[in-house]
Amino acid sequence: MITRRQMIGSTGALSLSGLLAACVTQSTYDQLNQQLSGEIARGQVHITRLQGAIKVAVDSQLLFPSGGWQMPPAAAQTIAEMAPVLAPMQTAHIVIIGYTDNVPIGPELRQQGVTSIEQLSLMRAQTVMQYLISQGVNSNLLTAQGMGDSDPIAPNDTAQGRAQNRRVELTLPGQG
Repeated sequence: MITRRQMIGSTGALSLSGLLAACVTQSTYDQLNQQLSGEIARGQVHITRLQGAIKVAVDSQLLFPSGGWQMPPAAAQTIAEMAPVLAPMQTAHIVIIGYTDNVPIGPELRQQGVTSIEQLSLMRAQTVMQYLISQGVNSNLLTAQGMGDSDPIAPNDTAQGRAQNRRVELTLPGQG
């Protein structure tokens, strides 16, 4: 039995899991591994083939700093490497879900119009979604959701745990 923690990974911030078609083929898995080989070698990305699914986890330190929703250039480059693989395979709706740590919204974010951690998590998901669209992924098959600090994958009592909880997950549901 695969637990939610195993599906997300202990260092994953961006996780792509779900069916790419009726089942995920070895060639799809191999294509993702080949396309992202540099990021895998640097420890920025980990790809796992699950039963009928592929999970791509991006190092949480790469995506979003605490209180931020803009992707640093290194994160954008990693997601840009994923887009050409995703775009031609995309046959199902992808739900992009953003999460935050449990640190309350501070005055700097409030001045920028961010009033809740749920809103911040949605902005993170929208950032990834917009970047995927800019890289050729079909916008009609993407949806962004913000879940705030619900469903943490690590304790929020350390900086490392909070960094793991600042994540975005991409889920491709199976084809019926």
